[in-house]
Amino acid sequence: MYSKDGGEYVPFNTPFVCTGAVESYLCDLEAKMIITLKEILDVAKEATEDWDLQKPRHLWLDDYNAQTALLATQILWTEETARAFEELENGGSESAMKDYYNVTVSRIAALIERVRTDMSSELRIKIITIITIDVHERDVVEKFVL
Repeated sequence: MYSKDGGEYVPFNTPFVCTGAVESYLCDLEAKMIITLKEILDVAKEATEDWDLQKPRHLWLDDYNAQTALLATQILWTEETARAFEELENGGSESAMKDYYNVTVSRIAALIERVRTDMSSELRIKIITIITIDVHERDVVEKFVL
């Protein structure tokens, strides 16, 4: 699969051949695209667990197309924000939300440092898009802290 502007390419996980009537193979192609993107998202989401261990987020996003990287980061933000609320509710840590706010700030800083380096325009657009979403998410978490 190629992006409209040709900047990104996502390979199918298994070969796909168009056969039969156009109405059939276009539906089959759409189903193949959905399955492929879901499998890639599953891998990307699982790989987010290694952000602090092996591959930091600002490098992890190189492995995925823009929409997958953005979606995986938003899923993780939702899970991490919910986890911070759970810690607050269960009396686990009074500073859970403030600690998570600091995580969001450091992730944004790492992306800002990365975007200042030499890179392709496609990667720069992907990082700037994620920074923009991250700033909005950081602002939401900041309001929870106040």
